[in-house]
Amino acid sequence: GEDIPPTEMFRMAHEQGKRVHVLHVSSAIEMEFLATAKDVATVETLPQFLTFAGPQIYERLHGFAQMNPPIRYAEDLASLWSLGISQGVVDIIATDHAPHTREEKAQAYPKSPSGMPGVQTLVPVMLTHVNEGRLSLQRFVDLSSAGPLRVFGIEGKGRIALGYDADFTLVDMKARRVIRAEDQATRCGWTPFDGFEAKGWPLATIIRGQLVMREGEIVTPHIGEPMRFLETLPHA
Repeated sequence: GEDIPPTEMFRMAHEQGKRVHVLHVSSAIEMEFLATAKDVATVETLPQFLTFAGPQIYERLHGFAQMNPPIRYAEDLASLWSLGISQGVVDIIATDHAPHTREEKAQAYPKSPSGMPGVQTLVPVMLTHVNEGRLSLQRFVDLSSAGPLRVFGIEGKGRIALGYDADFTLVDMKARRVIRAEDQATRCGWTPFDGFEAKGWPLATIIRGQLVMREGEIVTPHIGEPMRFLETLPHA
């Protein structure tokens, strides 16, 4: 269908009593507008948008930095932190994980695909931001766990509590390690964070009470199950 201007989309949301979730917010102008629309809007951003800025990221990664929407500039990065994270406009931090291969990304634009891998690097990158004082550990937990629970109404997720799935990650806040492309489990084998000096590191991941990752090794693969959403649970 046709693109709907943001102002019209939010007018329709108010008129119809619906909510809007805005993905992949990367610019100051978007964040400033969304700060005025929190009565109907929830907001997501990415570690890439909170860490990288142009033109430096394009000088370093060239076409491998291609995303949609794009990584923008220093003033946008500052707004994402000041408005989005510090003042609470952002509800969720996600990865937009897109594991395109090196061969695919090396193609000349416009054949080169947009997007980059991000699942394995989200925690160490964001723990580094925590350790450097940009946000609290509690705010990171909210962005990565409680926020998705609130926005999407995911059944049994987002909290460590009786009756919830035992999903959690154990981290060492004092660990210092370098993110390396050769350590990535994703089949694409690269990361935009190659060489990133992390302060804070995930040591183990538990899913539904089962240990699946320990010290960088996947020890229990292939146990994923479909999520259940409170709004769509079958009635008794």
